[in-house]
Amino acid sequence: MKQKTQLKGAVMLLLTALIWGMAFTAQSKGMESMGAFTFNAIRMLMGGAVLLPCILIRDRAVSKKLTPQQKLQKKKEDAKSVKYGVLLGVIFCVASNIQQHAFAYTSAGKIAFITALYIFFVPLLGLFVKKRTPLLTWLCVLMGFAGLYFLCVDPKDMGEFNKGDLLAIGCAAVFALHILTIERFTAKGDGLRLSAMQFLVGGALSGIAMFIFETPKLSGILDAAIPLLYAGIMSCGVAYTLQIIGQKYTEATVASLILCMESVFGVLTAAVILGERLSVREIIGCVIMFGAIILSQFSQRLSKANKKTA
Repeated sequence: MKQKTQLKGAVMLLLTALIWGMAFTAQSKGMESMGAFTFNAIRMLMGGAVLLPCILIRDRAVSKKLTPQQKLQKKKEDAKSVKYGVLLGVIFCVASNIQQHAFAYTSAGKIAFITALYIFFVPLLGLFVKKRTPLLTWLCVLMGFAGLYFLCVDPKDMGEFNKGDLLAIGCAAVFALHILTIERFTAKGDGLRLSAMQFLVGGALSGIAMFIFETPKLSGILDAAIPLLYAGIMSCGVAYTLQIIGQKYTEATVASLILCMESVFGVLTAAVILGERLSVREIIGCVIMFGAIILSQFSQRLSKANKKTA
């Protein structure tokens, strides 16, 4: 049964990475007609708005089957979900806006590669809360990092570090914190509520920053309608909810490695949809990444088996 739930979590996270990979273009396109805070405010609030009806319909159906005592318990759990969701929203807002601003200074490929440093930051930050990462998982992380290098980086175009690269590093650190926070709260709260609160809080904070630092224009928003719809409904509403639910069944470091597949899926979807050819470097990168994901699943199972025999 545990292996089934572990596989369920991995599949959910892979779907998340697939949606994020396809959303990378939407994020880049959105920056052509509006500011970063404007783009994130609209897509986050859109994501929250999509989830609210789902929560209401589900709660109405579930409440009919609950006893008065169970209803009281559910209210307490829902209150916790709202509280945890607020904290997730603040972290998510910071990470997303740092990443979105990076698009103004550096290439999408370098952002994808540097942001993926969260596969290192997650186990490193985990050490501060006495969370040990198995040696085999560290090997998977190194493989994933190597795969991402082949996939995203052309050594000829690396050049010197600029402001966008530094923003991407900061983004990676905050996203690592986001992944670890989800792991801590996902077992204590309702996944849909956590996700909805995350977007509503993140969207509200981004909206405040939008009116302070930017001048949003309706024409610019309409020009980016399709990227906004995809980023709001699919990337936020669907993918981040899948992430929260999927992390219930997946250890944080392994989850971060699977989520890094967004870079692979971004390249593959561009090849399928736009007819772009994969270079030899990109193919090598994809193969290494897929190998790291498969190996990480064995690492997670071995780790659980060792805990049982200990």
